[in-house]
Amino acid sequence: MLDAKRIGWFILLRVVVVTGFLASVAVFGRQSQDLIADGAMTVLARLVGATYLFSFLSFLALKFGARQVRTITYAQIVWDLILVTTLILLSGGVTSPFAFLYFLSIISASLLLARSEAYYTASLCVILYGSILDFQYYDRLGLLGISPLPAQQYGAGYIFYLIFLYSASFYLAAFLAGSLAERARLSESALQEKAIDYAELERLNSSIVSTIDSGLLTINAAGRIRVFNRYAEILTGVSQTDAYDRPLAEVIPGFARFQSEVFGVMQGEIEHPGPDGEQLLFSFKSVPLAGKDGETVGAILDLHDLTQMKRMAGELKRADSLAALGELSARMAHEIRNPLAAISGSVQLVAQREWPDEKDQRLFSIILRETDRLDQLLRDFLSYAKPTPPRKVTLNLRRVIADLCALLSTDPRLKGLHVENSVPEDLAVLFDKDQCSQIFWNLLVNSAEALRGEGRIFIEAELLSGNGGHDWSDSGQVRICVKDNGAGMSEAELKRVFEPFFTTKKGGSGLGLATVYRIVERHDGRITVESAKGEGTTVTLYLPA
Repeated sequence: MLDAKRIGWFILLRVVVVTGFLASVAVFGRQSQDLIADGAMTVLARLVGATYLFSFLSFLALKFGARQVRTITYAQIVWDLILVTTLILLSGGVTSPFAFLYFLSIISASLLLARSEAYYTASLCVILYGSILDFQYYDRLGLLGISPLPAQQYGAGYIFYLIFLYSASFYLAAFLAGSLAERARLSESALQEKAIDYAELERLNSSIVSTIDSGLLTINAAGRIRVFNRYAEILTGVSQTDAYDRPLAEVIPGFARFQSEVFGVMQGEIEHPGPDGEQLLFSFKSVPLAGKDGETVGAILDLHDLTQMKRMAGELKRADSLAALGELSARMAHEIRNPLAAISGSVQLVAQREWPDEKDQRLFSIILRETDRLDQLLRDFLSYAKPTPPRKVTLNLRRVIADLCALLSTDPRLKGLHVENSVPEDLAVLFDKDQCSQIFWNLLVNSAEALRGEGRIFIEAELLSGNGGHDWSDSGQVRICVKDNGAGMSEAELKRVFEPFFTTKKGGSGLGLATVYRIVERHDGRITVESAKGEGTTVTLYLPA
C-alpha cells in the first residue's frame, strides 16, 4: 500500500535534487563544457519551471487527501523519464553525460511502487535511450537540431555497445534497487506489526494494572518504586507521582522489616497508617522480577486490604459468642425467675403477718425491692436475648430524635447538657419505631452519664453512596454518628463494650449497648464504637435508608 506522506517527501526531494541539478546545468553547463546550445537553454528553463509547477501541484493534491495516490506516483515517474530524455536530447544525445539520470527514475519506481514497476521503468529507459541513439545515428533527429555526426563517428558497433551496456545497467539497477526496496518494505511491515503489537500489549498491560482490584507495584534492584497502580494509591493514600522512584519502606513503612525478603517469593501482613489516621492491615505477596537474561532486576508486589475483613471476622466471632451466650443466659433467666417469684411471694406473705417487728419489716422491704430489681434485670436481659421481631416502617430520623430529646429533657441525667441534632430534615430510615427510640435512648443516656452533668452531645447523619474505597458500606445506607466529649474508654474496655453485663458505671446493668447491638443487627445494620480515654466516644450506626 502506497504511503502518501512518503511520496510527498519524495516529490520535494526530487524537486531539490533533480531540478536543482538541471538549474546548475542551465547556469554553468554552457560556460564549462558548452553542453547546451542557446536555443535549448530557453527550452530547458521552461522545462525546469514546468517541473517545479507539476511537483508542487502533486504535493498539494497529496497533502489535501487525494485518493489517486498510485496515479500521481506513476505520473511523477513518467515525468522524470520525460525530463531526463529531454535533457539528453538537449545535451547532444550520444555525447550527453546525463544518461545516468535514468537510474533515479528506476530507483524511484522500486522504492515507491514494487519490483515489477522497477523492471517496467528499466524497460522504458532502455527503449527511450536506445531510440535516441538509433534515431541520432540514422539522422532522424535533425528536426530537433541534433546532429548525427557524433553517433556516426562512433560507429554502429559502439552505438550497440552503449545500448547494451546501459540496458544491462538499467536492469541490474532495477534488480538491486527492487530487492533492497522489497526487503525494506518487509522490514518496515514487520516493524509496524511489532509496533502495533507492542502498543496493544502496552495498552492491555496498562489497563490490567490500572483496573485490577488490588494494589500492584514494582521496585527495582535498589528498592525504589517504579510501577504504582491506581488501587495502590487508594490503599496507601500516596499518589503515583509522589511514590515514583522513592524507597519502598519510605512510602509504605511496614515493608521496612522485609527489605531483603521482598526480592524472593514470600507473603505476609503489614500495618499501614491510613489517610484518615486509621491503622490498616495489608496482606502482600512478592515475586522476583526477572530481566531479559533471567537475572533479578527487582520485585513485583501485590497488596490487599484485610482491615475490613479482619474487622468483620471479629464482629462475626463476637456475634456468634453473644448468640451462644444469649441462648444459654435466656434459659438460665427463665429458671431464675421461677424461684425468684416464689421468694418474692413468700416474703410478701410473711410481711403481712402481725408478729414481724419494725426491723424485720425493713429487711422484708429490702428483699422485695431487690427481687423487683432483679426481676426487671431479667426482663431486660430476656428482651436482649430474645428481642421482639422488628416491624419496619419508614421513619423520619430527625423527628424521632427530636421527640426523644424532648422526652429526655426532664431526665435529671441530661440536666445541664446540650444535645445538637444535626440530622437532615428529609433523611429517612427503614426501622422499627419503638426499637429505634430504644437504641437512641440508650445511646443518649450512656453519653449523658459519661459527661457527668456537663458537656455536649452531637448527632449527625448522612446518606451514603458507594465510593469504591475502604469503607464496606454500600449505597442505600444511612450513617449516624452520636458523639460526646466525655471521659471516653480505654482500649481494653472498648473491646468488651458489646458484651452483656459488662459495664464501667456503678449500678449499671451492662445491657444497654448489648441490646443496641442486637437491635441494629436484626435490622441489617452495623454499629462501631471509637473512643479514647479523655477524648470522648463516637458511636456510628449504619442503618438501611
